[in-house]
Amino acid sequence: MSVAITDTDFENVVIKSALPVLVDFWAPWCGPCRGIGPIVEELASEYAGRLQVCKMNVDESSKVPAMFGIRAIPTLILFKDGEVVDQITGAVAKSTLAAMIEKAL
Repeated sequence: MSVAITDTDFENVVIKSALPVLVDFWAPWCGPCRGIGPIVEELASEYAGRLQVCKMNVDESSKVPAMFGIRAIPTLILFKDGEVVDQITGAVAKSTLAAMIEKAL
């Protein structure tokens, strides 16, 4: 299951994580975000113990999305050892996200 994060806990949850972290930047009003949401949850279950999956609502937290230059949602950024290793913008197939994750594991 994914974890909801905010600007406040981003560093502790994502940057300091021992596991790779996939962060889904989204908003409740965003149709493509709602469409990809179930896929993100499936991946969270499938990669449990090997990957942390987080969701950040860009309407509630704007500092971190601004730091990473997020201009469109959904944007999914994969972090490993506190560094960005990959990024995808837009609703994509589950296989595309899984391939991105596999490269980081």
